[in-house]
Amino acid sequence: MIKGVIFDLDGTLLDTLGDIAAAGNAVLRKRGLPEHEVEAYCRFIGDGMRNLARRIFPPDQAPVDGPELDRATAEYKAEYARHWRGSTRPYDGIPELLDALVGRGVKLGVVSNKAHEFTGECVAEFVGDWTWDAVLGQREGIPHKPDPAGALEAAEIFGLSPAECAFVGDSGVDMQTGSRAGMKAVGVLWGFRGAEELRENGADALIERPMDLLAQL
Repeated sequence: MIKGVIFDLDGTLLDTLGDIAAAGNAVLRKRGLPEHEVEAYCRFIGDGMRNLARRIFPPDQAPVDGPELDRATAEYKAEYARHWRGSTRPYDGIPELLDALVGRGVKLGVVSNKAHEFTGECVAEFVGDWTWDAVLGQREGIPHKPDPAGALEAAEIFGLSPAECAFVGDSGVDMQTGSRAGMKAVGVLWGFRGAEELRENGADALIERPMDLLAQL
């Protein structure tokens, strides 16, 4: 029986794409570079802020590791701090799902590659009406997903074995994370990636609507 559910944040619990795009495009605009359509950001996110800050640039102008990438990441972080409340919201059906999980006594967690401070702020702002047992973003010295370290840390906080947990996300990175952690990997089809990527990366189940998760527990 699944007693704990660990969610990815962006593209799983929250539709953050518009605000992520607004921040990235602000960085590009200030540098006189072409901006992207919002949907293009689906391809840029999922591997942490530094990778996002690199990917938004034209390939021949992408910042290299070191001070150059540090500056680009700092610029993006500053812009996201200004934009993150703009259009972000929970996906339809998420509040009802969280109510149902709490009613079943399921422990709730978030493990995200978003910077830890923003992960905590987004959870508090948009899904703060529910009690979260673990909220873990990307932190210095902790490898980011698909390394299972964060997922395993959440399970330990829950006081549960990995086999008693489900990892729920919208990307191949999330499916790899769940599988490597020894958890049930559940892919959501309302997020930023598609069914093929989820299946190829080890999804144990795919769900079309948030409440469908209940049948997987």
